[in-house]
Amino acid sequence: MSTQQPSIAIIGTKGYPYVYGGYETLVKELAERLVQRNCRVTVYCHRSLFSERPPEVNGIRLVYVPGLETKTLSQLVHSFFSMIHAAFSDVSVVLVVNAANGPFGLISRLAGKPTAINLDGLEWLRPKWKGLGAFYFRIAARLATRWYDRLINDAEAMRQVYLQQFNKDSTVIAYGAPTTSIEAPELLDRWGLQARGYYLVVGRLIPDNNADLIIQGFLASDSRRKLVVVGDVFYKDAYADRLKALRDERLLFTGYLYDPRELAALYQHSHAYLHGHEFGGTNPTMIKALAYGCAIIALDTVFNREMLSDDQHGLYFEKNTQSLQAAINQAEAHPEVLQTHRDTARQGITARYDWEHITDQYLKVFRELLEQRGGIGNGESGFPQVL
Repeated sequence: MSTQQPSIAIIGTKGYPYVYGGYETLVKELAERLVQRNCRVTVYCHRSLFSERPPEVNGIRLVYVPGLETKTLSQLVHSFFSMIHAAFSDVSVVLVVNAANGPFGLISRLAGKPTAINLDGLEWLRPKWKGLGAFYFRIAARLATRWYDRLINDAEAMRQVYLQQFNKDSTVIAYGAPTTSIEAPELLDRWGLQARGYYLVVGRLIPDNNADLIIQGFLASDSRRKLVVVGDVFYKDAYADRLKALRDERLLFTGYLYDPRELAALYQHSHAYLHGHEFGGTNPTMIKALAYGCAIIALDTVFNREMLSDDQHGLYFEKNTQSLQAAINQAEAHPEVLQTHRDTARQGITARYDWEHITDQYLKVFRELLEQRGGIGNGESGFPQVL
């Protein structure tokens, strides 16, 4: 087997450098570390999101591909053209993210290009995808199990889902944790907040994350602290608009926050982080909550229990407002319990959540795929950077 490092194309995100979102953060952390390991990395970017389009940033080659700018089709069209471009370029291996791109594995298979796909949560069960959308995600996941050379999931519980529902095994590589800690309580001043004076929610305002349940449960509780809701949606949406229209002095909607220091400060100084995500594997916001030493109160799911090592690093509530109301009242009555979880939260960030370890795991997958195919490409291509 050659000792030459592989050249890797990454498809399925908004691009690089664009770090708002779990997949975009994965690409940033992974691509930069692969370059440090002397790999040639190409990231496919949504052309419409970049007013400036340099061919390379931080040693990462960038290809700007157009898409159909609609809520449902933008990523699919972008990934389709990106896959065609990558499959017939000289990169040696392709990494695709997002189960929605399951059908496009046929393209790289026909081209003989070894390809892995990182599959996200149970998309076909998410409330935001109803009817045709849920049907498509189910079919896309099934096609991914047939046409990609390697499946990657970020949690053991998700690996079990694919084994049970599609009879297909996958490699488990977790999502990584933040590597720095920021003690900057003055960053709370913008919002008029005091340390430990608020509960925190981070995530898109979509039914999948149970933001409505969390807000209702909190407002029904006896807490006089605030509930800070970080996140929004990028499109006009009745569900999000209804939540943001609620009027209560304890509610604070910040919208999206793009300053990582400000977001880190909100995590670190919260009384507790409330997590309602239901259908994913290793969730990026939960990882941040652990890494920033939060007390965590999470929806009781198999994925959340895996991340929190059952009862070691968090408390749980059932999927109803009464259960969350009771959990918050208990937290108010017994602050020493939350302090215990704050003191031990960072112990939940084991080696599996370390970005260096994660990069090593991905590189191992790439080299195994290339060994199976019998070679490594040179990573140079005559294709243009803008399509």
